[in-house]
Amino acid sequence: MRRLFVLAAALSVFAACAPKVAQKTFTYEGNPIVRDNYTADPAPMVASDGRMYVFCGHDECFEDRPGYEGKYGFNITEWLCYSTEDMKTWTDHGVVMKPTDFTWAVGEAWASQAVEGPDGRYYFYVSTQSGNPDCKAIGVAVADNPAGPYADALGHALVLDDMTDNGPRGWWNDIDPSVMIDDDGTPWMSWGNGTCFLVKLKKNMIELDGEIIVLPMENYVEGPWIYKRNGHYYNVYASMGQGRETISYAMAENIEGPWTCMGELSGMAEDSFTIHPGVIDYKGKSYLFYHNSTLSLDGYGPATGRRSICVDEMQYNDDGTIRPVIQTRTGIAQ
Repeated sequence: MRRLFVLAAALSVFAACAPKVAQKTFTYEGNPIVRDNYTADPAPMVASDGRMYVFCGHDECFEDRPGYEGKYGFNITEWLCYSTEDMKTWTDHGVVMKPTDFTWAVGEAWASQAVEGPDGRYYFYVSTQSGNPDCKAIGVAVADNPAGPYADALGHALVLDDMTDNGPRGWWNDIDPSVMIDDDGTPWMSWGNGTCFLVKLKKNMIELDGEIIVLPMENYVEGPWIYKRNGHYYNVYASMGQGRETISYAMAENIEGPWTCMGELSGMAEDSFTIHPGVIDYKGKSYLFYHNSTLSLDGYGPATGRRSICVDEMQYNDDGTIRPVIQTRTGIAQ
């Protein structure tokens, strides 16, 4: 027994003294931000350490064949994380979680968002595919550090298909969760494809606290991003343009409505059917994150299932409305 104890102690000391693998960094050179991976559905967060973290799905569709889901369309296999403190030098934190890290999920790393909770821990809300029942679902994971590793916080899905009205989209409307914490400490979660849902969360961040309601949004498709700024609530979301998604937004004085549609914020993403907004204020500036499909990688060119995250600066008018954002290749490097 003593030999085992000494061996364990030696291994512990060795692990503590072993050199840590340096995290890869890269310099922002314009849009897309990441040039060595296909990335989608950006979700920015400013953590208490002062860094901005951007979570995204890893697009891994390499076949030039028709289709929108699975191997030949949207094949998103894991969630990645990148961070910066100056919007110039970025750190690649690699994979923070995979859908199969949830025992109840079978795949599909669709849109996600991380939020720092009142307890100082980080809560990661994801959309994925449930195994039983077979439907899109929303899960929640938790970590002590913003870049993970994240672990399932519940052991089961937070939202399943039978909890929401299917509406026009059927069995896959429970996707694209976004969580904001209001001024009074109340967490709210919005999500939905075809229908925009809203529910209050308990302050433990992992339980629903009331009825799920529907927010009527003009020309709404998916990807809601609700936040509060200078007393105004905003919902920036993917809307339908001329055959492809655009970004629109709405404003309200109360998160439960009524909401006023303010029209289109930004146009269709280059070469991409989808677009997914994420909004953040960081070090005195406002940014709109989204994705397009302009990157060529490993011999494969742009395609609807090979997307890349981008960022452009966003500005507000004195009355709180947002000025139109033009998507650029130069991005914030201009």
